[in-house]
Amino acid sequence: MAWVSLIVAGLFEVVGVLGMNRVKEKRSAGNVLLLLGGFACSFILLTVAMKTISMGTAYAIWTAIGTVGGTLVGMLFYGESRQALRIFFLSMIVFAVVGLKLIGD
Repeated sequence: MAWVSLIVAGLFEVVGVLGMNRVKEKRSAGNVLLLLGGFACSFILLTVAMKTISMGTAYAIWTAIGTVGGTLVGMLFYGESRQALRIFFLSMIVFAVVGLKLIGD
């Protein structure tokens, strides 16, 4: 259950980042709610996951999901660069997270 909480926490971090970008574009109550709600849910679920998963592993995986997810959202919806090296380095982050899972908690 802790791993599910951690993955969902990372996905909510992406929601928070999406909210930040939307607030930057247009400040509205809905966009601010998306930002605050995304990050609040993310932190709550990260806290739940850290009751079972070690802090270092949980934080590394949480930030990796947020980093890769935020970058993919930027690439898919906001026209950010899809340069091959960028995708290569994102895949390295994913492999590192899988490695942490395989050797860790």
